[in-house]
Amino acid sequence: MPGPRIDLLFLLNQSAHAFAAQVGEALADMELSVREYCVLLKASEGVYTQNAVAEMAMLDKTTMVTTLDSLERRGLAERRVSDTDRRARIVALTPAGTKALEEASKTYNATVAEALEGLSPSEGEAFVEALQRLVEGPWATPSHTMTLRRRAPASAR
Repeated sequence: MPGPRIDLLFLLNQSAHAFAAQVGEALADMELSVREYCVLLKASEGVYTQNAVAEMAMLDKTTMVTTLDSLERRGLAERRVSDTDRRARIVALTPAGTKALEEASKTYNATVAEALEGLSPSEGEAFVEALQRLVEGPWATPSHTMTLRRRAPASAR
């Protein structure tokens, strides 16, 4: 039986792993993790609750809490009580967090450019555009953020 024509799963997995490692290495000098950068970036885009930022960053609740705890300890972000729902917490960047995000974004953008330098400008644009269409369309909800469907125990079937 012949294998798949294109091993897309391997290509995407290897690409994501390699790029995340490249970004992680670039941000390490700033003492930011990829996850922390992502949370700062998403929180900077508007007034969002902790749950909304977690969803935008595709982080589970426990990971989000740990990440925010770290950002708060370092004075880069804070959780504020929402004006509209006293139970909800808004994630806000501190002035130090805004400055860190600006510097980290420069580093991130340089890393993206470096990662795509093996492609011509038109190939790079087409690659990013195609990925964008996929993640906004058929891959809009990645499996790692969906609730797993568990099989009923044999005794219940």
